[in-house]
This record gives sequence, C-alpha cells and structure tokens, in this order.
Amino acid sequence: MNFDIPKTELEQIEKAIASDESVVGIDAKKTHIIIIHMLNELQKKVKQIEERLDKIESH
Repeated sequence: MNFDIPKTELEQIEKAIASDESVVGIDAKKTHIIIIHMLNELQKKVKQIEERLDKIESH
C-alpha cells in the first residue's frame, strides 16, 4: 500500500487533529469524527456508482 500524501495535505490533516492536551498529540474524538465522516461520504459515492451501474445493466 502506498500512502503518498502531498505535504500540504498532510500538514492540513495534522493541524486539524492536533491536540496539545493529549498524551499522543492528537484529538482522538475529532480524528474519529473525521474518519467516520469520510467513510460516510465514500459510502454515498459507492451507492451512487452502484445505482448508475444498475441502470446501465438494466438496459
């Protein structure tokens, strides 16, 4: 697996989840919210693609 993330994007993510109050340096709650949100967005996109494929296959 290749996780090549552009430096500017990586810095934005790091800034978004950083927490000086956390022992590990990130806000776990915020991190999980971001992950769940992104998974939800992916799920919506997959559903749209599946619906489009169903329409194509039914023709």
